[in-house]
Amino acid sequence: MGFKILEYLQPFCSVLPEVSKPERKIQFREKVLWTAITLFIFLVCCQIPLFGIMSSESADPFYWMRVIMASNRGTLMELGISPIVTSGLIMQLLAGTKIIEVGDSVKDRALFNGAQKLFGMLITVCQAVVYVVTGMYGEPADLGMGICLLIIIQLLCSGVIVLLLDELLQKGYGLGSGISLFIATNICETIVWKAFSPATINTGKGTEFEGAIIALFHLLATRTDKVRGLREAFYRQNLPNLMNLMATIAVFLIVIYFQGFRVDLPIKSARYRGQYSSYPIKLFYTSNIPIILQSALVSNIYFLSQILSSKFAGNIFVNLIGTWGESGYQRYPTGGLCYYLSPPETISHIITDPIHAIIYIAFMLGSCAFLSKTWIDVSGSSAKDVARQLRDQQMLMRGHREKSMVHELNRYIPTAAAFGGLCIGALSVLADFLGAIGSGTGILLAVTIIYQYFEIFVKEQSEVGGMSTLFF
Repeated sequence: MGFKILEYLQPFCSVLPEVSKPERKIQFREKVLWTAITLFIFLVCCQIPLFGIMSSESADPFYWMRVIMASNRGTLMELGISPIVTSGLIMQLLAGTKIIEVGDSVKDRALFNGAQKLFGMLITVCQAVVYVVTGMYGEPADLGMGICLLIIIQLLCSGVIVLLLDELLQKGYGLGSGISLFIATNICETIVWKAFSPATINTGKGTEFEGAIIALFHLLATRTDKVRGLREAFYRQNLPNLMNLMATIAVFLIVIYFQGFRVDLPIKSARYRGQYSSYPIKLFYTSNIPIILQSALVSNIYFLSQILSSKFAGNIFVNLIGTWGESGYQRYPTGGLCYYLSPPETISHIITDPIHAIIYIAFMLGSCAFLSKTWIDVSGSSAKDVARQLRDQQMLMRGHREKSMVHELNRYIPTAAAFGGLCIGALSVLADFLGAIGSGTGILLAVTIIYQYFEIFVKEQSEVGGMSTLFF
């Protein structure tokens, strides 16, 4: 039996900053405006450096997760969406394993969301303190107590801003959610930069452009052997190449194809005779939630491992969690648990270390399926929740009585959630092995989020009856 701890958190939740629900229907053009304002605030915060930090030339310990967690080193968005997603992950696991008790009423759902927000703020403070104490912005003794406290306050304020921006969109003022918007923006920015970056890098064989497409024209123009130049553009190492770009496009198309897989359950109106409709259950029933939560889980394991390895290097238990190496401004796992949770970099790595590949595949598939399955119980999308929503709309499943709807929905929804999570994990692994730009997880998130916005746009257009009515 779970603990009713949420009731004890109610006094704290009531004093948290909150975005009130809109009192009228928000028009589509207003939603677009608020979404654009939210994105503008996020992008501005990504460029404002933290006051008081010392410039660091050391390797970025969180390079792997920055794109997915929508964070930017040394700025107000240092933590990105990590605290929100981490709090959601922990609260979901606590509710899914029945450690805490979450009822089905509106009040219980509101309490759960408030507790998640409170927990997110606490995680923000904890992460900010750890970042400062471990010397990520300079040695605390050199910075001084006042500057250290100021950095923590800056990170806390930016964390609250991210929470409120996400809540603003989710309450109906904008489109989608802030988390999805920030992730998609970061990943798309990375893909565009890797394709068209004009930055030049000395590779030892001469100066080359970072962007894959610009590098193609540059190599064809400067190499006397055009076939060799074309081969370099497709297969060059340590820089984005055309094969990476083609793999990204291929994964994009595959995910769009899978988005169309669904089962339509026939339903009818209990009030009006002869009124029939259908309730769609998609293959990706929980959308990109499993991969977001899985990314949060891995990023926190990386975070813990790097903190411990920097302070207790050589300890056998710390080494079991992970050992780390440096390459330029990047840190990468070289052993321990973190190494086996990281994707193999190339096909040759898979061949030379197949155990790494097998463990990584098993972890991705298992964790995504488990998180997807447990998410439906706390997000209001389980069979019992869907049956209640249909009853509230006075709709029944054709061929089934009201009492048997839950049993029939249970045949489809948990299976779709688990198998959909499994497919999400498999597509992410495939994208990693193909070498998609921005990591397999990143490109998968970007595609699913863009498709969500496309569905929102189509839904809004169908409700108002046309494109011209939508904006004017």
